[in-house]
Amino acid sequence: MTPLRAGAVEIGGGRLAIIAGPCLAESLDLCRTVADRMKAICDDFGFGYVFKASFDKANRTSGDSPRGAGIDAGLAILREVREEFMVPVTTDIHTAEQAGLVADSIDLIQIPAFLCRQSDLLQAAAETELPVNVKKGQFLAPWDTGNIVAKLRSYEANGMMLTERGTSFGYNTLIVDMPGLETMRGFGVPVCFDATHSAQRPGGGGTATGGVRESIPAMARAAVAVGIDALFLEVHPDPARAWSDSATQWPLDRAEDLLCQAKAIWDAKASLG
Repeated sequence: MTPLRAGAVEIGGGRLAIIAGPCLAESLDLCRTVADRMKAICDDFGFGYVFKASFDKANRTSGDSPRGAGIDAGLAILREVREEFMVPVTTDIHTAEQAGLVADSIDLIQIPAFLCRQSDLLQAAAETELPVNVKKGQFLAPWDTGNIVAKLRSYEANGMMLTERGTSFGYNTLIVDMPGLETMRGFGVPVCFDATHSAQRPGGGGTATGGVRESIPAMARAAVAVGIDALFLEVHPDPARAWSDSATQWPLDRAEDLLCQAKAIWDAKASLG
């Protein structure tokens, strides 16, 4: 496996990394609150920590849903978090043009699941010389992600990672193929498990995406037991009031308990060799 480095955090080098933050960069105060707590928890457990927030949610169920602060304000928030808490940060892009705009403000570039096969987007992300994290499309089999890895290698990406975030299973439902994590890892790149998006019920709320929040711990435990390099969580101090993904963002005051479970399984797995 070839690890990647997001700022000072190595992913795929034998230590679990946590990628976590609110779905949207709603405000600097929100992002500071989440980053401060999550960094402290990760430091206590010995996890590498990468802060995540989106400056724009281009894929919304309804045109009336809030999309975020916009690229200028959103990137300013991410830079503030990176400088104040000395943590690497990541965000997602939706067009090839955005790749160059975000490059100086973040440490890891994220490709949304629905755009995971867009060659121009992948190439633009690779050309920033940032490591690239690609969310596996809900429509892809785990073995199909080998084509994504091949593309990024052909573009000479400076590090790459695949993220599992659930597979479409009929209408408004996702399931997770846990053995598929090993398949994806078999392509020689780190693999991340997105526990919160995997709990979604896309479009299940009519004009919003629904979800089953209480399924998140079980899926996270299972993924760590199978073998992953990073765990992705969207975390919010008041999920019910979140501007996006309110049904599946994990409550900030329950984050320590969830990561304690991940730590116990990680350590147990390590002891087995």
